[in-house]
Amino acid sequence: MTKRTLIAALVVALLVGYTATGALAETAADSKQVAMDTGWVLLAGVLVMFMQAGFAMLTAGFSRSKNACNMLMKNLMDFCFGTIAFWAIGFGLMFGAGNLLFGTSGFFLQDTGNTFASLDWSIVPLECKYFFQLVFCATAATIVAGSMAERTKFSAYIFYSIAITAIIYPIVGHWVWGGGWLAKIGMWDFAGSTVVHSTGGWLALSGAVMLGPRSGKYNRDGTSNAFPGHSIPLAALGTFILWFGWFGFNPGSTMALVPEIAHIAATTNIAGAAGGIAAMITAWWWFKKPDVSMALNGVLGGLVGVTASCAFVSIGSAIWIGIVAGILVVLSVIFFDQVLNIDDPVGAIAVHAVCGTWGTFALGLFAQDKFAPGTTGNGLFFGGGWKLLGAQCLGIVSVFAWAMATGFLLFWMIKHLVGLRVSREEELRGLDIDEHGMEAYYGFQIFTTE
Repeated sequence: MTKRTLIAALVVALLVGYTATGALAETAADSKQVAMDTGWVLLAGVLVMFMQAGFAMLTAGFSRSKNACNMLMKNLMDFCFGTIAFWAIGFGLMFGAGNLLFGTSGFFLQDTGNTFASLDWSIVPLECKYFFQLVFCATAATIVAGSMAERTKFSAYIFYSIAITAIIYPIVGHWVWGGGWLAKIGMWDFAGSTVVHSTGGWLALSGAVMLGPRSGKYNRDGTSNAFPGHSIPLAALGTFILWFGWFGFNPGSTMALVPEIAHIAATTNIAGAAGGIAAMITAWWWFKKPDVSMALNGVLGGLVGVTASCAFVSIGSAIWIGIVAGILVVLSVIFFDQVLNIDDPVGAIAVHAVCGTWGTFALGLFAQDKFAPGTTGNGLFFGGGWKLLGAQCLGIVSVFAWAMATGFLLFWMIKHLVGLRVSREEELRGLDIDEHGMEAYYGFQIFTTE
């Protein structure tokens, strides 16, 4: 072998070695990114799953003590039944390959390689994607428990919880997040003001209407009687847990460990704070007292309101979104209760349906392209014109129509199959004893002296 040949061989060997080393380094970097993203998405999913505890405390606290066990059981079973129903049917309907209305493949998490192409933008494993989307699905289902509290048969609740997690919610999710028709026309909903909250809220409205009010809630002249919740401390604890979980709900929707989660966390937090302040001031003006329950729901309303746009708006815009949401919570609670005589013990319709609608609409007003270039573009207030706002409005109306129609049909079917409402006697005794055979506070008595 000549010297020239030897030198050429050495150069080739070095180049091959360098290329191989670079490929290995790139593979290692990719593997590390997948691991970090997976860890973040799982952590965010656990935070959202913990929101079930928040809903349990909130709804139990806003209910009377004789129905506390019933509310806890409903929140528990939402997640239990929802986990299986979403795995078997819902995830495929929502993200499986299909048409513009619903997925037609991917049931039982079966993936042929391109079944879940709508989620290919995230590099985390399929099971991680399923778990993260599951906890959102369970949130939509549990919203309904609040508006139907204190008079719904537990067996009926199981039926509609399964239907919501298996069919009704996933189809809405497919329209927006699964490559469906609303996504095609340019509607955006980053973490679910409409997909999760409005869907759950409008179903809550249809359920409350079908059930009718609790016994003694309204007088013949249409005036309402207050049925105070038995534990405002529990409701406050639930609110703080939900606020905490929202930092998985919104930042986790990146489904990647990226710097943008800091901005999303900031807009989320400040909207919730602004909502609580605005609701407190509004209630103080209306009722002459800073009502605690209204302030708690105001925080939740602000969080719901910014959920659609948290990645696309400035912190200043998030404050305005929260302020309007907090005012809307108070006014809509009064409207549904005193004007329409729709009995919603926890204010679920106001918080989730109304503020979810506002949040989706607000995205069309406040979005700025600089926060997520190449996505929403600018909203109306930042020179973007009417196109984005129009798509948002069409999404709002479509989801409202779907949720109300399927909700009334579902509750009508349940009413005629197993019955929807407990008897008046059971309602007066409390659902804890008649439905579950136990009390939340067994042996606890309050004695008063004159």
